[in-house]
Amino acid sequence: MSTQHAEGGAVVLAVDADVAVISLNRPQRLNAVNDQLVEALLDALSEVEAGECGAAVLAGRGRAFCAGHDLKEPRGEDAGLLRRLEHLQDVTRRIRNLPIPVIAAVHEHAVGAGAEFALGCDLVVAAEGTRFRFPEVGIGLSVTGGLTKLLPLLVGPIKAKELLLLGEAIDAQEALRLGLVNRVVPPAQLMGAALEWAQRLASQPRRPTALAKAALDNGIDAAFEASLELEVSHAVITDAVAEHRGGEEVLAASRARNGGA
Repeated sequence: MSTQHAEGGAVVLAVDADVAVISLNRPQRLNAVNDQLVEALLDALSEVEAGECGAAVLAGRGRAFCAGHDLKEPRGEDAGLLRRLEHLQDVTRRIRNLPIPVIAAVHEHAVGAGAEFALGCDLVVAAEGTRFRFPEVGIGLSVTGGLTKLLPLLVGPIKAKELLLLGEAIDAQEALRLGLVNRVVPPAQLMGAALEWAQRLASQPRRPTALAKAALDNGIDAAFEASLELEVSHAVITDAVAEHRGGEEVLAASRARNGGA
């Protein structure tokens, strides 16, 4: 196995034969999203695109897949807000534009941006006990990652509104029933199941697989791009108001109500 990103980086990229494994690597913060993680993830996706892999797995190291935005990170200058939002949106764009299938291997918590990363992938395998949650509205933020387009397509508009407006957690089995994930497995089997699918996909003829992925996404691409742009404008608006200041405390209360991260 060859590793392109150092073990200490915010994202680790490892390639074994025809499969790339991209691992979010901020376990001490439950892989919460900050600028460094986003930039490292974009770099890893670019390396995968430039390589010869036939499939990729997106996973999270440590106790959770991804606990969403890291609200303890300094906000930075307002002038950089648009750049940060666009780079965050670029993660979803890059995953969807890859000519190879990307499988999300999700465990424990997929919250906010973490859930968006997972749902931007082509297939999602979740470990039993995983909880998905979209808490942004409740803490004065706006969703990103094309979720306003993808979520209604997956679960229907009424359920999508419930998930986004109330921000309540759903477990892996409910996510499977709703169509948010493809498969639920015991935690110990998560990476094995994701890699099994990735290896199977990588063994298929590359061009037909890429064309099938592109064809399936093509029907929603125009509206999808418009959704990404609208999400950025809404995120700028919510950042300009004070409602999400102190969001860490609000999110902590929400976590307690939902029994986890």
